[in-house]
Amino acid sequence: MKLLLPFMMLLFPVASVMQAQSALSEPASSEPASSEPASGEPASSGPSPKVTEVLVILTAKQGVTRQQIMSMIPEEIRATVKLYLDGKIRQWYSRGDGKGVILLVAAKTVDEAHAIIDTLPLSKEKLMDHEYIPVGPLMPLAALLAGGAGRQ
Repeated sequence: MKLLLPFMMLLFPVASVMQAQSALSEPASSEPASSEPASGEPASSGPSPKVTEVLVILTAKQGVTRQQIMSMIPEEIRATVKLYLDGKIRQWYSRGDGKGVILLVAAKTVDEAHAIIDTLPLSKEKLMDHEYIPVGPLMPLAALLAGGAGRQ
């Protein structure tokens, strides 16, 4: 019993990779590639985690100078802090390569996150490229609860 939990913890990364690979290796659909939901998120036939936040990666658009961005930074920081204090941005980070920022936005959909990010000054001026990634709980963790709910 002592070894069960460490063994299960070793399996979770493998299970999540297998879950991702199985979604990628599913047979191609006969439907056209444009059959994505209005939110821009691809349809998935497998179990998906409940979206709890959206990871947003912001980078300067090609051709935008550092000076253009730096001239707006005070206003951008004030707007970002306001969104944080309002609970709309949960966390934010600088990219390790110095090419932008990563925000964890309190949103259930990409559209909702997009609406929040579009209020920021650099986005209003169309100086930034955005990448939106919906995230949620790691699905293989449910295996810890299966069959062991009554055990202590």
